[in-house]
Amino acid sequence: GKVGLQQVETTAQGRIIRVLNRTPPVSGSNLYLTIDSHVQKAAEQAFADFSGSAIAMDPNNGDILAFVSKPTYDPNPFVNGIDYDAYAALRNNDKEPLFNRALRGQYPPGSTVKPFMGLAGLETGITSEHSKTYCPGFYMLPGKDRKYRDWKRTGHGTVDLNSAITQSCDVYFYDLAQSMGIDRIHDYLQHFGFGKAAGIDIQGELPGLLPSKEWKRSRRDQPWFPGETIITGIGQGFFLVTPIQLAVATAALANGGQMLQPQIVHAEQEAESDELQPHHPQVLETLTIGEQQHWDMVIHAMTDVVHGARGTARSIGKDSPYMIAGKTGTAQVFGLKEEEKYDADAIAEKLRDHALFIAFAPLDDPKIAVAVIVENGGGGGSVAAPIARTIMDAYLGKPTP
Repeated sequence: GKVGLQQVETTAQGRIIRVLNRTPPVSGSNLYLTIDSHVQKAAEQAFADFSGSAIAMDPNNGDILAFVSKPTYDPNPFVNGIDYDAYAALRNNDKEPLFNRALRGQYPPGSTVKPFMGLAGLETGITSEHSKTYCPGFYMLPGKDRKYRDWKRTGHGTVDLNSAITQSCDVYFYDLAQSMGIDRIHDYLQHFGFGKAAGIDIQGELPGLLPSKEWKRSRRDQPWFPGETIITGIGQGFFLVTPIQLAVATAALANGGQMLQPQIVHAEQEAESDELQPHHPQVLETLTIGEQQHWDMVIHAMTDVVHGARGTARSIGKDSPYMIAGKTGTAQVFGLKEEEKYDADAIAEKLRDHALFIAFAPLDDPKIAVAVIVENGGGGGSVAAPIARTIMDAYLGKPTP
């Protein structure tokens, strides 16, 4: 739209005598959003007092159904000009309510990357349905004595890809990452949109970071080390994603390989017009699938994460009226020494692990894909997964308590 203008003649006291010239304002276009207000409200309430972000997306067309960045703030005071004290209170708030976490929050993806790593291993022939790895609770590079710990210090025993995803075994993916190498990991995962902006129709999106040897050489002037490959395989180290990237990648798993451009504007309507101008879905890339059974294996493992007897998110699958495919994640905020144990009660809240969860549902006909990141929330299965379940329930028809 355009601002109106009025020139007037006044007395010395400011009383208007007459209007000399007047240009009427022009209304801007109306915007119709893809946001589902019921789902948005459910998502915001589910976060309670946690900070973080949740994105819900229709995997069939890229529509954003919920777009949450917490903590939030009331935007109304900005309309006519917010006063200094009120703005200072927002700006100086330790929880950073003005920071758009959904677009600009860059987090280690943690174990949410494991389905994508598993698919990469299958498609490149590095692993197979029958490949097994023994997990004693740690992994060691050949010829080295440093131990890379599994989250389960007693180990998972012998695992295949399904059980490695279902139980989130780190050692399996340490070994897979070592076998693949960082550049092959980078080249495959970039097709899921990691390391580049998703292209949502809102300004300010950051690209995250998908590391490679070339990236480290050009940006840090340093060589790449084998240990950095190991931890990239479980979504740690230099690897960073935004919530919107995770949602788009999860939607691609749900829809069979279409990378959709996420959109929050459904349609525009020009002033004085009754006609809507819809924004049509945009397919950015269609992933090449070597063998459909590879895709099916990963989706089956993600389903066992929620509905399997040993799945890390089985708590949200017990009473679900629909089948969910998901993956939990826990991302470290700081590094631990080799023999050091993580104790959430002994450290400051801001240093506690982030909790993550990705999912889509219903399994047989996906209508919603969700990515949830809870800052310093701890476990993905206990904190982030219930938030995702609330979001999916709100959209798929179950009343929110």
